[in-house]
Parts: sequence; structure tokens; C-alpha cells
Amino acid sequence: MSKKVIKFPEQAETTIDVVLEEFLTEQRKRLKPATVSGYEGVVTLIKDHLNGYGHTNLSKAELSLFDRLYNAGGAEHREFCQLFGPEKIIDNIGDFLGYFIIRKVMAGADFKRTAGTVTKKLSKWLAEKGYISEEASMEGFEEGATAARDLPKAEKAAEILYRAAEDSIADTDELDDQDYMEFDHYSISRIEPGKLWIVIYEKDKRGTLGPISVPKSATSLLGEGWDISCALGKVKGKWRIIEMGNVYPL
Repeated sequence: MSKKVIKFPEQAETTIDVVLEEFLTEQRKRLKPATVSGYEGVVTLIKDHLNGYGHTNLSKAELSLFDRLYNAGGAEHREFCQLFGPEKIIDNIGDFLGYFIIRKVMAGADFKRTAGTVTKKLSKWLAEKGYISEEASMEGFEEGATAARDLPKAEKAAEILYRAAEDSIADTDELDDQDYMEFDHYSISRIEPGKLWIVIYEKDKRGTLGPISVPKSATSLLGEGWDISCALGKVKGKWRIIEMGNVYPL
């Protein structure tokens, strides 16, 4: 009876660090310096995200390898991008675009659009070089294209909603419990000009809250299914956003 051979994960022959530098080297040959600067900024952030959060998506065996080498001293120490291969880039693109760029990076709409564009180009390039499958490339490409389109809209909508919240002049201490929704992440379930509805849960049952009065300029940018971090209060009989955080479109 043959024995089953279990193959444990090892350090990749071609690591994320190596692949990303190869990608940038090729872009430097064909793009203008100002454009290259944007690519370099996005790639640096991709590495920051992977080194800081990539381990959260690892299998148990991969995590064991990562913990051992990450916590090693001296020349044996490895960061995430020095240990794993380029397939892990695509595994984490969704979190990078949908959370890290929005929550952890102080950047405007133009840079967020660039982040989507670069991840889209990177995904296609990885497949062309044979580093990942065409299927994985398409996944990354679509996420990048969606981010390039929606992240700037989300950034602008968040700015509009923040200003509206600042102008609401609502004192949370004066609101009754039934007229106040604590700061949290809410999913937008419906949108009309100047109004939106969110998903809420009461006693483990799914429901909706709304209409919430917001500027029409914001609803023209938002999308159903997007998440919004905010606190809500009923002011003069109407639900309004009284504390605003971020808009998450992905």
C-alpha cells in the first residue's frame, strides 16, 4: 500500500517582491515619469498591504511557515512579500481595493482611480508572464476595473455626506434610543434621488431603515449594495446621517 505524500509549503522560487519589481521595471521603459510615479506608489501600497494583512488569508500550513520565518531573526527573517509567490497578490486584491485603500490610505479620488488602473494592468501582466492563470487574471482585472470606476465616486460621495453630517447640528445626547443608530457599517439596499435605505438587523431579523435624507449629489454617486460607515439620527422627523466615516463600494 503506497503512502500518501504530504507536501508542505516552502518559500516561493519567485517571490512577490521579485515579481513586482519586474513589473515596475517594464513600466518604467514604456511610461512617462509622472505615470510611473503613480504605479510605484500603488505597488508600494500593495506590498504594505500584503506584508501587513496577507497572512490572514493563509492556510494553516502556510501560516505555520509564515510565522516561523517572519519571527526569525537576522538573515532568516522574511516578510510576506519575501516568502510567497505572485498568486497571493490576486488572493488579496479584493481586500486591498475594498478596505485598505479606503480605510488605511489618505488619498484622493485621482490616486484611488490610479490604484484600480494599476491593479487591473498588473493582473493582466501577471497572466501574460505565466505567473498566474487566465482565470485568476480575469478576477483581478475585473476588480481593478470596478475600483477605477467606483472608488473615486465613493470618495466624492463620502465627502458630500461628511459635510452634510457636519451641518446636521444634531446632539446625540438629546436623541431618544429609537431615534438613534450607533456608528457602524451599513449596507445600502435602495437609492432614490436625495434618499437612501440601509439594511438593519433587529432581534436577528433583517429589515430596512429609511428613507434617510441625504444630498442628491451624493445619491447620484452611490450604488446599491455599497457599504457606508456612519451614525444616524432622526432630526425633525427625518432620518439623517449625523456622523460620517467612509463609503465602501467593493
